[in-house]
Amino acid sequence: MLRTLFSVGLMAMAGVFLLKFVFGLFGGFVVLMLWLLGLALKILLIGACIYFVIRIISPSTARRMTDSFTGPPAS
Repeated sequence: MLRTLFSVGLMAMAGVFLLKFVFGLFGGFVVLMLWLLGLALKILLIGACIYFVIRIISPSTARRMTDSFTGPPAS
């Protein structure tokens, strides 16, 4: 029982140390990746809104756009 409790505590301390080490050493890299992820999500939302508007206004154009990315539907 005491050995298990000691092992869990040791693993928790090792995890905290590793998190501090990773974010201290690669902090700038992590921030850059999160910024790029945020930028990609914004571009995705804007593209989805534009596609939604095109799909309402001109369904045939939206179908052609979808076919150009995924290929024509199978018969």
